[in-house]
Amino acid sequence: CCMNKADLVKEWFEIASTDLHTAVHLFETMRPKPLEIICYHCQQAAEKALKAYLIDCEIEPPRIHDLEKLCQICAEQNPAFETMEDICGRLTDYSVSTRYPDHPEIEETDAASALKDADRICEFCAALCRMESPI
Repeated sequence: CCMNKADLVKEWFEIASTDLHTAVHLFETMRPKPLEIICYHCQQAAEKALKAYLIDCEIEPPRIHDLEKLCQICAEQNPAFETMEDICGRLTDYSVSTRYPDHPEIEETDAASALKDADRICEFCAALCRMESPI
């Protein structure tokens, strides 16, 4: 309630960084790799980075997990976000589908791509917020 905008944006990026670092750690150290959990953390990192950007623009982020929709809202502020729409589309499904049985099979290459995609969105948003990249 009492945090200024800059501190709030910084906190969102720190949480995004924790999600991304968790995904990288799981990918690099666990055998077998928990691919669903890795992809879920990638989606979460991207979601938090997009929401940090919206807060930086003084827009209350909607309580949704749809990265494509969040990206569209960001693009209303800065058309450069249109270049992130495909990435957001790839990551969106990992928010829900990976947490339940009977989800589509995820391969190691999918998780590796999700890590790259999440990193790219986090870097992109941090640069636009003039934040030192926390990732």
